[in-house]
Amino acid sequence: MPLYLASLNSGSNGNCYYIGNDTEAVLIDAGISCRETERRMIRLGLPIRNVKAIFITHEHTDHTRGTEVLSRKFGIPVYITGTTYRHSRMKLDPKVMKSFTAGTPVEVGNLRVNPFSKRHDASQPHSFTVSSNGITAGVFTDIGIACDQVVLHLSQCHAAFLEANYDEKMLEGGRYPFFLKQRIRGEEGHLSNDQALELFKTHGPVYMQLLVLSHLSAENNHPQLVHDLFSSHANGIKIVVASRFEETELFCIQE
Repeated sequence: MPLYLASLNSGSNGNCYYIGNDTEAVLIDAGISCRETERRMIRLGLPIRNVKAIFITHEHTDHTRGTEVLSRKFGIPVYITGTTYRHSRMKLDPKVMKSFTAGTPVEVGNLRVNPFSKRHDASQPHSFTVSSNGITAGVFTDIGIACDQVVLHLSQCHAAFLEANYDEKMLEGGRYPFFLKQRIRGEEGHLSNDQALELFKTHGPVYMQLLVLSHLSAENNHPQLVHDLFSSHANGIKIVVASRFEETELFCIQE
């Protein structure tokens, strides 16, 4: 059974990633409105009933904005740590709230969701890989540095959403104030194009099939720049740049 994945939106205006098999799926973050989530899934031919859980990486609103309505409307469980929930502005029905612990897999039907901790300027940030029938896909965004956990989990992925947030020259020469530039490129900020490329080149496994470059800055990056940079090192891996305005196509990953 293959694994299907798509970015429904990726960027500081909202993040939402779909990973599933033929009958069940999870959303990693729900940072766009319920209405837009539904519209984009319909365009991809994805039934909302297949979404069995939402997993929240951290409390920033571009990752949580649509969670309350989506969960309430469709009765979808939300996996979130207590610390992240306390720092968020969400008010979830306690009946749908479920916790998780880094390093302890969560079974969602035939999907195994593996949470792991990462470095980012949030209260208790996590990322996730999702596995089914020997295929693994992961979401690696909002990462300050490529810590050991990020390296370990990326090295196991057949497909990955990998942050390439900013071009270093564009950020340095851009209009952002100095403190914000320091935050972005700090150890609890975001991965640059060059940092992401080095991570991909050094730790992407030989069996990786798809890399979706994600969470691009609108101000300090450009999709074509990122695509060209990674394509020259792809070695047969499909390179896609996720949009901050629309969904990607639905990708099918098979062994």
